[in-house]
Amino acid sequence: MIGNATISREELHQKIERKDSFLLFEVLPLPYYRKHHLPGALHMPPTDVVATAERLAPNKDAEIVTYCWDDH
Repeated sequence: MIGNATISREELHQKIERKDSFLLFEVLPLPYYRKHHLPGALHMPPTDVVATAERLAPNKDAEIVTYCWDDH
């Protein structure tokens, strides 16, 4: 899938359970990531998204899912 698509929590859960090939980034401050990250998730600091993506996802064709916590 190309572009900005949204998947549900259930769809993400199924991808994790199936062990699909994709990169999962959690865009959270480090203390929250350490305490609450999903299985297999990589940390992407909210203040360093571009550099982190370039470093951890050099394959531009990889499927990438980003997840963030919104307490509003």
